[in-house]
Amino acid sequence: MTEGKRPRSFVRIPRRLRKSREPPSHSDDDRKSRPPVDASSHLDEGHHSERIVIPRHERAAPGKSPLGIELREVRYGSTARTPYLRVIPSQLSFKSVAPGYISATEISSRPRGRIERLVQAIKGIVLGSPFATARIAEERLTKLKALAIFSSDALSSSAYATEEILLILLLAGSNNLHYALPIAGVIALLIAIVTASYRQTIRAYPSGGGAYVVALENLGRGAGLTAGAALLVDYVLTVSVSVAAGIAAVTSAIPELHDFRVPLGVAVIALMTIGNLRGIREAGTLFALPTYFFIFSMTMVIVVGIVRVAFGDAPGSLLHEAPPERQVVATQGLTLFLLMRAFSSGSAALTGIEAISNGVPAFKSPEVPNARTTMTTMAGILIFLFLGITFLTSRFGFVPSEDETIVSKLGAEVLGRNMLYYVYQVATALVLFLAANTSYNGFPPLAAILARDRFLPRQFSFRGDRLAYSNGIMLLAGAAAVLLAAFGGEVTRLIPLYAFGVFVSFTLSQSGMVRHWLRVKEFGWKTGLLISALGAVATAVVAVIILGTKFTHGAWLSVLMMILLMGMFALIRRHYDWFQAKIAVDPASLPAGVPPAASVEHGAPRDHVIVPVDGINKISCGAIAMAREISTMVTAVHVSENREEAERFAKEWERAVPDVPLLVIESPYRAFVAPMLAYLERLDEQEEQRITVILPTFVPRHWWERILHNRDVLRLRPFLKGRPGLRVVDFPYQLYEDRPPESRPPSSSAPT
Repeated sequence: MTEGKRPRSFVRIPRRLRKSREPPSHSDDDRKSRPPVDASSHLDEGHHSERIVIPRHERAAPGKSPLGIELREVRYGSTARTPYLRVIPSQLSFKSVAPGYISATEISSRPRGRIERLVQAIKGIVLGSPFATARIAEERLTKLKALAIFSSDALSSSAYATEEILLILLLAGSNNLHYALPIAGVIALLIAIVTASYRQTIRAYPSGGGAYVVALENLGRGAGLTAGAALLVDYVLTVSVSVAAGIAAVTSAIPELHDFRVPLGVAVIALMTIGNLRGIREAGTLFALPTYFFIFSMTMVIVVGIVRVAFGDAPGSLLHEAPPERQVVATQGLTLFLLMRAFSSGSAALTGIEAISNGVPAFKSPEVPNARTTMTTMAGILIFLFLGITFLTSRFGFVPSEDETIVSKLGAEVLGRNMLYYVYQVATALVLFLAANTSYNGFPPLAAILARDRFLPRQFSFRGDRLAYSNGIMLLAGAAAVLLAAFGGEVTRLIPLYAFGVFVSFTLSQSGMVRHWLRVKEFGWKTGLLISALGAVATAVVAVIILGTKFTHGAWLSVLMMILLMGMFALIRRHYDWFQAKIAVDPASLPAGVPPAASVEHGAPRDHVIVPVDGINKISCGAIAMAREISTMVTAVHVSENREEAERFAKEWERAVPDVPLLVIESPYRAFVAPMLAYLERLDEQEEQRITVILPTFVPRHWWERILHNRDVLRLRPFLKGRPGLRVVDFPYQLYEDRPPESRPPSSSAPT
């Protein structure tokens, strides 16, 4: 390659200057004093050889951000012939977005500490590389994947709902098992009613949130929190019940594993957790095939079974049930109360129906039509599977037993105990395991909404490296594993806890929709009102039946957990409201509350003071006041992961504190410490003034306050301490005093 054709992103360093490897000055004054030269002139004139040639496509871009940070980074490199200096755009720590607004790159978002880097490396191996926030739009689901993710809970309930009905009827003797089919018919009608009602909810509330949002907006805070607590309890129980049922399917085929139910269940929960931490789209790809495999396998068994019944190859006929395969003596009489208990147990088939209405934002556009279509499809498949299994159970005369499930007996009878049977059992076990995935896509977003409404710790609203709500996922997994172990992994012991919370949320959601239609009265409101009212009445009746028939069998524990959760919601909201009241500032008092800059008598200020701010409040204003006592050169820095929120904050800051420049750092990878450190390091390299960093925070009195507030700014201190020429100053705000702390001269944490 000739010298004239060498790429213009680097220049050759003359031989006599190769020993000096320090990068040249890049000050504005230096740039103005020297005219731009062509690459060829660098080779001809030695005194120009240390200059760096900027690539042609970058020449129009400003070299510095408005707040004085050099965005381009210079790297030394070499070829086989000679060393050179090069500007590498792909290795920039920041990108300019707008005046006073820069965006951190993946390089500047990498963890700094040894432990943090080790943890990130392990997470990279297990979960994959982090995703930028902008990629969330790509994490949407098609209808095909959404049906697998959101419907696995509802569809899997068909594998055990029939058996739960039979177990209650068996108390009245095996001769009364024929009541299972009429009860299943009523439950199928209830599924249709609830589905129609939730289709209305999807249309009216496309932002998701389900029963919590509907009840909160239309019935008030108490109803909203009741629905939220019921849903959270239901999601935890869904994981426990689904995994326990899946393990039961495995042990039916392999009885030797029966004593290892709990360890196997915990292992399955761990695998589900890892899969969901990798992101919703990857989870959809991973979990779609088993769900459709189950639908195909179960449909095949039902169709073949009905054909056998129709052709007389079964103990029963199309119109008459078969006698029970074995006789069981009644332990109590057949009463209306017992029939209601059987109905309430079989109502577990409705669990998971609401999941689609909670996750509408996860669908690809158009979200509402896609979600409504998916919900209708799910309901149709569920009714077919549930009624088909119950019908064939009565025609083959199956009786529940402890060592084998009804679904296993059906597969063995229709297919024979051959390879097809084991494939069928694997499909059943997989979908029961994957039913828990519905909770993994419902619990974390609901917890995030509750956190944004200040009813749960703020950390539940933060997205993890792969854009999933990692904290919510981990809490769900831990709670479900504890519950599974506490009940020995037995489905029958867990079911009584299960259905009550579901129907409480159903009732509140549909009652809220009744209020919504009466208030809005938009096109088609009368039809929506009728459907919602019918659904509310039906599910309320079921909730009362469940509470009355199962309270002493375990439903009391669900009620207790809901009450405890609601109490926790109230306490957390009370603290956050108190905290906001303590740190809130009146915009009219800001000019008086933030003193003017200190006077400078001897030239330029010695310090450039940096103040990280997360809001306009007494803490940040007090830190700015302290900064102005130190120097006239003060910069506020706001790190945000959301561009809209950052732009809104910048406008509010401009109105409230117009004479203090604000630098916004957008953090696409949702990191705070790493981008802030990268900015301070770049600033320290380029500024002549000493850098002073003020860390504003509050002083908690109780240990639990540390859980409710992440206080990320304090994580900067270990990385900043001990840096030559950089001072770290704490600004502790005393929450439990009536006045903010008096500004005081800073204490240096590094040599001055």
